Amino acid sequence: MMFLDLGSGVSLLVLLFLLLVLFKLFHILREYERAVIFTLGRFTGSKGPGLIIVIPFLQQLVRVDMRVITMDIPPQDVISRDNVSVQVNAVVYFRVVDPGKAIIQVEHFLEATSQLAQTTLRAVLGKHELDEMLSEREKLNTDVQTILDAQTDGWGIKVTNVEIKHIDLNETMVRAMARQAEAERDRRAKVIHAEGERQAAQALADAANMLAQEPSAMQLRYLETLTQIAGDKSSTLVFPVPIDLLAGFMGPSNPLRTAVAQSPRPPVGHPTGQSDAAEPGPEHPE
Repeated sequence: MMFLDLGSGVSLLVLLFLLLVLFKLFHILREYERAVIFTLGRFTGSKGPGLIIVIPFLQQLVRVDMRVITMDIPPQDVISRDNVSVQVNAVVYFRVVDPGKAIIQVEHFLEATSQLAQTTLRAVLGKHELDEMLSEREKLNTDVQTILDAQTDGWGIKVTNVEIKHIDLNETMVRAMARQAEAERDRRAKVIHAEGERQAAQALADAANMLAQEPSAMQLRYLETLTQIAGDKSSTLVFPVPIDLLAGFMGPSNPLRTAVAQSPRPPVGHPTGQSDAAEPGPEHPE
């Protein structure tokens, strides 16, 4: 009876062992998973997805996720080439393309990629000035992505994209940049105003040359100005008229026209306001 009970206990243990072996023998991997197989400690290949067989106690399985991983880079203190201290944070997108290398070549590839991304971000941004960081983000993203991709290629990792999210500046630098932008806007406004004045002066000079070629055009311009002033609601009009303009409407016997024609003018070669004095003759000695 004792031998019967002992044999049934052993049979039960054997049955449990076989069930455990069957449970460890079959594994199901999802579409985005791969299994790195080690047989007696040696790498023997990758399997998956789907149903795979792993020999218990002889083979070991390590699961690797093949999807794109989004990793946030914490804010990094960076000193630019023009000695400006800023804080920069970014995000890295990468995925595992060779699960064997990702497990064998590096320990904890996620942590290794994160540390490498932080140091690369500081090194690349430290070679550029602040204005380049703010205006050429696409170029900086490409530079960081290229360096990361080249260094992680041996780990079986492909860096697909790097994006700089935010650049933090201190309040003093923000105020200085605001003053610089305001001064730049003032400069542009003054340049535009001066260019407008130059164009207006050129147009006035062209108009004056055209009016000087035809004396009657000047009279018509005066009459048009009188018409515009008369349209305003005003009881008093003061409009200066040159005497030379009125001389064209007077007859040849008009005394006003004669006075204008006979008005004294300074002699040629002498400044105005000086009289023509007779030059003294040669002195004769007594």
